[in-house]
Amino acid sequence: MSLRPDPRAPALHVGDDVTIGADVMFGVGVTIHDGTTIGPGCVIEDGVVLGKRPRLSRHSNTQRGSIPGLQLGTEVIVCAGAVLFAGALIEDRVILGDQSFVRERSRLGAGSAIGRGSVVEPDVSIGARSRVQTNVYLTRGTLLEDDVFVGPGAVTTNDDTMARHDESYELRGATLRRACRVGGGVVLTPGVEVGEEAFVAAGSVVTRHVPPRAVVMGVPARVVREVGDEDLLERWR
Repeated sequence: MSLRPDPRAPALHVGDDVTIGADVMFGVGVTIHDGTTIGPGCVIEDGVVLGKRPRLSRHSNTQRGSIPGLQLGTEVIVCAGAVLFAGALIEDRVILGDQSFVRERSRLGAGSAIGRGSVVEPDVSIGARSRVQTNVYLTRGTLLEDDVFVGPGAVTTNDDTMARHDESYELRGATLRRACRVGGGVVLTPGVEVGEEAFVAAGSVVTRHVPPRAVVMGVPARVVREVGDEDLLERWR
């Protein structure tokens, strides 16, 4: 790793093989590690770290080996204190809130937004125009399709054994289908699927699959009704 001061902004440090597009704006104290690509028109605010390399414990079952550089598309906004790892792909017009944390091999779809302090773990895929609110935890292997909403403080999990397993055990993140909505403080247990246009009420604990268009609530979450036609996404475009 080789970082050098760069005159384009105060306390900006840039590594090797970094590509910076036209009209990129930098705040104070930004660090850009080797191999990072920043598309045109991006805004990188104070104290951001781009292209951090993962450091894994010997117990980690996260994939190892060569990791490509971080890639940012056009007009991405990375707010103050965010940390984005090498190997992540951030598509066009994504907004990453203050102190957000995005790990390797994750993909954030065009026009999506990640709230302040939210964590996107390795191998997470987030679809276009999805909105992840403040202090959300998206565990490894979680999938969000397009136009998903995740409320503040929601948590996904992927390990029923809580680390009491051997290397053959498969971690299973949650699957959130197109245009579903997950309320604040919801807990999604390993491997559950929330169906298309479903609605999970705040504070629910989801322990089984949620059917498309179902409204669920409670601990454990149970179906109480169906999402009405007037609340479907096409009515709110």
